[in-house]
Amino acid sequence: MKYSIFSLARAALSGHKNWPRTWRDPEPKPRYDVVIIGGGGHGLATAYHLAFEYGITNVAVLEKGWIGSGNAGRNTTIIRSNYLLPGNIGFYELSMKLWESMERDLNYNTMVSQRGVLNLYHSDAQRDAYARRGNAMRINGIDAELLDVSGVRKLAPFLNYDNSRFPIQGGLLQRRGGTARHDAVVWGYAHAADALGVDIIQNCEVTGFTRDAAGRVTGVETTRGAIGAGKVGMAVAGSTSRVAAMAGLRLPIESHVLQAFVSEGIKPLIPGVITFGAGHFYVSQSDKGGLVFGGDLDGYNSYAQRGNMPTMEDVCEGGMALMPVIGRVRLLRQWGGIMDMSMDGSPIIDKSPVDGLYLNAGWCYGGFKATPASGLVFAHLIARDAPHEEAMRFRLDRFSRGAMIDEKGQGPQPNLH
Repeated sequence: MKYSIFSLARAALSGHKNWPRTWRDPEPKPRYDVVIIGGGGHGLATAYHLAFEYGITNVAVLEKGWIGSGNAGRNTTIIRSNYLLPGNIGFYELSMKLWESMERDLNYNTMVSQRGVLNLYHSDAQRDAYARRGNAMRINGIDAELLDVSGVRKLAPFLNYDNSRFPIQGGLLQRRGGTARHDAVVWGYAHAADALGVDIIQNCEVTGFTRDAAGRVTGVETTRGAIGAGKVGMAVAGSTSRVAAMAGLRLPIESHVLQAFVSEGIKPLIPGVITFGAGHFYVSQSDKGGLVFGGDLDGYNSYAQRGNMPTMEDVCEGGMALMPVIGRVRLLRQWGGIMDMSMDGSPIIDKSPVDGLYLNAGWCYGGFKATPASGLVFAHLIARDAPHEEAMRFRLDRFSRGAMIDEKGQGPQPNLH
């Protein structure tokens, strides 16, 4: 959508009342070919690919709140493909390639910034683990560089090298990794999907499923009435267990809160994304100057989009151990995203045991970075009733077959032992 400088000024001076809608606000139709539950990045990307790749445009995306009000707006915006195991490594590289073409594909500025992701190591064992990971990446055509401490110093001279409890020995660098603007991503997919005819229906919570005599899902009950569907896809992240229970399903996932934080704005300090190998801490700097960082899960199951003080203290301790220079920086705010943690740390993208219902769940720590590829492969599953080649290992029955992808969902760094 293009604007002249005069139309931009006119809309701004109107008290922001005359901006055109980026996407329509339709009333739900009685029936769609496909209904996607969940208006986050994964659900919207799925709807976009259904329309763009497969020509299925009679699609509705149902969101119980507003677009991006769930985990899409509650994460640390990191994108990367520095995985190790078959299944994950190809999938996340597919996602990285889609990140690289996203702004052109969607005709929308999603602020993809490939500033690099640096994972620090602090022991010989951790160095060897990173060497293995980096070699696996390079064998699969993915960029990876193993740096010694002097190489890390050149990139991040502000880290604690001289008096640290866990001395920095080096790091694994993926230069193509970086960040993207989370809300711009969901807006971009919503804008592009709407332009292809997809209905995006906000403030429409699913309260149940309708089924025929054979048990097949034929639609959903919502707070805005019943909506029929040929197929229903679930992409509701931490709410997966609750929504699946409405269809009589119990899945091998748990919901936990993952906190994130942002500081007051400071002058440019951190060039890319840095993770602390001696604890679960990761940090980048936003375009506004705030430090955006996070750590490990809260220690108990919860559906609350908030965190607790012990976890906040643990994350800040990790930050101070890594870079004491931030000690006087003030926290501006924090939030919590609800993570649907699978048993092996890898996602589930598959038909459910209930005919007509499709699952996209179990994203653990990998949800945001997976957004483009998740949408592509889930759309393929729904359109073709067969898994995409890059999602073959994400089948639900892998747990009963003993075919787990045991990457633990930890992100890039193994813990010290």
